[in-house]
Amino acid sequence: MLFLGIDAGTTGAKAALFDERMALAGAGFREYGILYSEPRRAEQDANEVWRTLKDVIRRAVGEKGKEVRAISLSVQGDAVVPVDKSRKPLSLVQLGMDYRAEAEAQELEERLGGYELFEMTGMRPHPLNSLVKMMWWVRHRPDISDKLWKFMTYSDYLLCMLGADEAVIDLTMASRTMAMDINAMDWSKPILRAAGVNAEWLSGPVPPGLAVGKVRPGLAGELGFSKESPPLLVSGGHDQCCAALGAGVTKEGMALDSHGSAEVLSAALPHKRLDREMYEHGYPCYAFVVPERFFTFALNHTAGVLLKWYVENFCGADENAAKKSGVSLYRYAIDRWGGKPTSLRVLPYFNGSGTPRNDRGARGLIAGLTLNTGRFEIAGAVLEALAFELRLNRECMERSGIPIRSVRCAGGGAGSPIGLQLKADVLGVPVHTLKTREAACAGAAVLAAAGAGAFASFEDGASMAGIDRTFEPRGEYQRLYGEKYAEYENLYRVQKEYLRF
Repeated sequence: MLFLGIDAGTTGAKAALFDERMALAGAGFREYGILYSEPRRAEQDANEVWRTLKDVIRRAVGEKGKEVRAISLSVQGDAVVPVDKSRKPLSLVQLGMDYRAEAEAQELEERLGGYELFEMTGMRPHPLNSLVKMMWWVRHRPDISDKLWKFMTYSDYLLCMLGADEAVIDLTMASRTMAMDINAMDWSKPILRAAGVNAEWLSGPVPPGLAVGKVRPGLAGELGFSKESPPLLVSGGHDQCCAALGAGVTKEGMALDSHGSAEVLSAALPHKRLDREMYEHGYPCYAFVVPERFFTFALNHTAGVLLKWYVENFCGADENAAKKSGVSLYRYAIDRWGGKPTSLRVLPYFNGSGTPRNDRGARGLIAGLTLNTGRFEIAGAVLEALAFELRLNRECMERSGIPIRSVRCAGGGAGSPIGLQLKADVLGVPVHTLKTREAACAGAAVLAAAGAGAFASFEDGASMAGIDRTFEPRGEYQRLYGEKYAEYENLYRVQKEYLRF
């Protein structure tokens, strides 16, 4: 039997085929676009995403379609689209990074209280929340109200498009909307009432890993599956939760570092954590894919984006040399830096800061430049700053009762040995890479397999995640980076009033 894990991300879709031992048997990937029509808007065409998803499924399945037993989904968080009863989108998708609903978020906070909302939902009021995006549509797009059937995330929308029997949303995504009472694990009537959103506009919450139908027979043939015995559709999860599951990060003391355009440090929680410190740091608390457990993460939304900005703007002359070396321009610049501690200090807040500072007005800084400073040293200093942000979040998580004793890495950042060793030295804990880099697809495949009865538990599937390499902290570098980290912390305190949007 084979199991298909699909990852519908912010900028592209991936599909990966796994066997019963979670060995990769096929894969497909394609990018799609983001529309930035106005400031604070970030939208997507759901129809384009669906077409792309079908294409990557065909690429991943190849000639093995009739062996696929079940499918599940890993999806980007917080994106929402209104759809009619025929599953037709009534507007473009509002992505998580679409902040046009800032006034609605502020209003809901004033009505119900910021910390009070967090205690009920595990989510801080913020324009990224799915619920406030729904509020925006209700207020600003009354033309869709007569046709509206459901407000959907990619979790319930894509399941419906594939053939789910009913409109259902998995608990990890439902509990991220800020519309769910995390204590009752159901939609909150008081919150929906305050937001002016009807409960019937929302899909029914279900646990991850639940069989919710089968791929429609006609669609099954189009995608290369068996028409007579199409694959089961199994409810999936938020991409960070699926990536943690696929990486085997299911126990206390472990964390996953997902490093791409953004960098996310995530951890599974044995119990809900809804205290004031979690709230102040901006760490959410929502349902994990493993039953009776919860999930949180720290976010640096300008991690890979910052390195990309620097390298593409200042290392363009090295593009041919990078091609000759057979590596990306980013990897080339980091390799040329070499990993030796720099004499520079960088504040990586080029688009505000993420957790735990949550300072949207912060600006970036490169300090310590001299006429001897080279472009590769600056690239290294950027990477150091990103590692310091990880350490800052690790320390804040520790103070919130979330211990991190080892880190597993996934995403593009897991491809640089120099960057991985840097993280181990700065964090002071072992850093591991995985044999399967597509952790989100692997996590979705584990859910699919469990939903089809191939695993007795999600942990059984997660335990098959294999470690590739381990980077241990080096004593002398730990000391050097400990000193630099103290200077990094002090630099923010000194400069924060002068570096504002």
